[in-house]
Amino acid sequence: MVIEYLSALIMPGLLVLLFTRVTYNRIIGLALTVGLIAASVYKGYTNTFVLIVIDAFSLTAGFALAAKMKQRAVKKS
Repeated sequence: MVIEYLSALIMPGLLVLLFTRVTYNRIIGLALTVGLIAASVYKGYTNTFVLIVIDAFSLTAGFALAAKMKQRAVKKS
């Protein structure tokens, strides 16, 4: 049970960062991650409201970090 909560706290944010890095667009990275989370909810892997809230928090944090990552890349160039 604890592993589910830790995964929900860490993985969506990392996925947003990964997809943002691969696609060079943070909106697309966010959309792909939301799609994966929606598929897991549909399949029944995310079965409590608390896990969905933790996923949303992690998505928000990952989106903010992706914005910082993009600013840092632009500043470096």
